[in-house]
Amino acid sequence: MSTSDKTASAAPGWVIRPATGTDWPAIWEILEPVVRAGETFTWDRDTTEQQARERWFKQPPGQTFVAAGRGELEGVILGTGELHANQGGGGSHVANAGYMVHPAHGGKGVARALCAYSLDAARAAGFRAMQFNAVVESNVRAVAAWQSMGFEVLATIPEAFLHPRLGYVGLHVMHREL
Repeated sequence: MSTSDKTASAAPGWVIRPATGTDWPAIWEILEPVVRAGETFTWDRDTTEQQARERWFKQPPGQTFVAAGRGELEGVILGTGELHANQGGGGSHVANAGYMVHPAHGGKGVARALCAYSLDAARAAGFRAMQFNAVVESNVRAVAAWQSMGFEVLATIPEAFLHPRLGYVGLHVMHREL
């Protein structure tokens, strides 16, 4: 059974599982404020719900997944992630992923759990490494989290991201082998 065919526990308060179409309203509730804020993702701030859905839901060997609450949080989507090949053809053996967490559940380890799940899923799908192409350098919590999970900053593209409050900041390319 592959990772995408089973549910993987992440912590007592949630479970990480593949997303379904019925999860979309809760996923959009997480994605929309992140996209509109324009501080951590390189998406256009005016991305429509339909564009976001088409971009976030991945086809195998990629996948979209959620951290779904358990216990008192039963049925609540705490965060979401997506996994796909970073490039096609000769670069298709390197995975790429993205994660977003509902602000009410930030700082609880949900993003780290989503990342751990995606690393396992990427290995199971035959990927050899994972690369993040555009980690905004001012997103210091994410940078620290990914470094603690074994990712290295390979390069920083100076002033590659126009942050709505900070102006031009760098984008890190981060990588780790699987």
